[in-house]
Amino acid sequence: MDKIQAFWQQFLKDTNRPKETEYIEAFHFELTEKVANELLDLVLKGQKKATASSLYAYDKENEPIPSVGDLSIVTDWDGNPRCVIETKAITIIPYKEMTYDVCKREGEDDTLESWQRGHERFYRAEGKKIGYEFNGDMPVVFEDFEVIYKR
Repeated sequence: MDKIQAFWQQFLKDTNRPKETEYIEAFHFELTEKVANELLDLVLKGQKKATASSLYAYDKENEPIPSVGDLSIVTDWDGNPRCVIETKAITIIPYKEMTYDVCKREGEDDTLESWQRGHERFYRAEGKKIGYEFNGDMPVVFEDFEVIYKR
């Protein structure tokens, strides 16, 4: 049994959930090791409670948009499972209409401008990698989540 499955089985046991309970994905944040692990630390500290993804990325990768109640495993860059999150809310908003009141829930930035710089850089790099083009009208899938388990 691999480390993700072992972690998931321990989660199910520790939380008395049915063994049929499934998770949507096991993932790490970001496209670089340093930032992926920094964002994980913010999640584990309770500072990062949301994430913003490109709707175009979901389309390109034929992935379903998260739904309220979905469970996911967050890993570090090396794929070690660190916590389980539950999706609490989904908001789809054009990138150019993002407000600081919304994006501050990600726990990463002190200003809207800082959020915009970092996310535009990420979306441009991700788009180049998987085949979409960033623009201000791009729909952003903003996912609020809660850590419900960590070891």
